[in-house]
Amino acid sequence: MKKEMPPVHPGVILKEMYLEPLQVTISQLADILGVARRTISLIINGHSNISVDMSLRFSRAFNTTPELWLNMQRDYDLWYAEKKIGINQIRAIKPIKNVTAISA
Repeated sequence: MKKEMPPVHPGVILKEMYLEPLQVTISQLADILGVARRTISLIINGHSNISVDMSLRFSRAFNTTPELWLNMQRDYDLWYAEKKIGINQIRAIKPIKNVTAISA
């Protein structure tokens, strides 16, 4: 079954499930993680992706795994990439039958 609803950007999850409940500001998180405030702001607003580096920082700060953040980003990216390139119009390559090995 195809997923019709787009996945939520990980920045929304960061804001709604971590920052708001913990009452942590963007500036505070940036200081904790050792990154620029703008970096966190871009992620929260969906203008920047979660990098491997950032997934490690988030996992440490929020006691999660880096895979949690990377999987959210991957799912988001794949969903939008599939819509953008029209993957359903690409044919699958079928193996050629009765091919004999070429000997040297």
